[in-house]
Amino acid sequence: MNKKSKYLINLPNSIDNYIRIANSYPILTAEEEYELARQFYFNRNLKAAKKLILSHLRFIIHIARNYSGYGLLQSDLIQEGNIGLMKAVYRFNPEIGVRLVSFAIHWVKAEIHEYVLKNWRIVKVATTKAQRKLFFNLRRTKQHIKWLNKNELDVIAKKLGVSKKDVIEMESRMFTKDMTVDFDSEDDDKNNQTSPHYSVFHLCDKSSDFTDIIEKNNWDNHASNKLNKALSRLDKRSRDIIYARWLVDNNNRITLKELANRYGVSAERVRQLEKNAMRKIRIEIES
Repeated sequence: MNKKSKYLINLPNSIDNYIRIANSYPILTAEEEYELARQFYFNRNLKAAKKLILSHLRFIIHIARNYSGYGLLQSDLIQEGNIGLMKAVYRFNPEIGVRLVSFAIHWVKAEIHEYVLKNWRIVKVATTKAQRKLFFNLRRTKQHIKWLNKNELDVIAKKLGVSKKDVIEMESRMFTKDMTVDFDSEDDDKNNQTSPHYSVFHLCDKSSDFTDIIEKNNWDNHASNKLNKALSRLDKRSRDIIYARWLVDNNNRITLKELANRYGVSAERVRQLEKNAMRKIRIEIES
């Protein structure tokens, strides 16, 4: 029983039929479970092992449902969970004093986790132990499907015992999509709107104002370049006045009187220099 193929259980064509069949097997009492486990552990009685497995199939279904949000087939998740259950039964020692379900949950989740990480994306999103922990816990911890705000980021990083940088990186891996560079498969688009080709053109987040953000950033960069160019054409004193009056935060702004004292002129003269500089900047920006 050391090969994966020996653990497989053939699922019925309908997942509903499988669930119905799985739930039809009776739950074992502690005494029944103990006796069957002893028969298999010490004597390798395969009939006893089969009864242990069949009586816990409903438990695997329950666990597999917790992973339905990853977009994978429920039947595949159940199959992987069954593999974990069989591995647990193979190793379970009834003399340790715990129920099989408590012992098996580690093996069941380990198999499902491995399957999810291998099949959720073309490119692996988690390779190290810390990344795997963050991957599964982040989905359960997030309050909604949108990107995290600063407060949620702080809370999640503290709760999971990782850095905010790790949370941001994992969130980026989890909530981006795989795309393809194959633009020749037109038939696939007609039959399957989830095909990679289709996704290149139609993948979108309706809750995001991504295009507005790009447009704003482009405009801000354009305006900033214009402003810097206009400032560079001013004389040093006029440029200093504009910086001191408008391009610093409110707490550090200098009054007309303070600038007048700095340059040895009247406050009115500083105001005139400021006005002329602002006019030149406006002309440069609007040109």
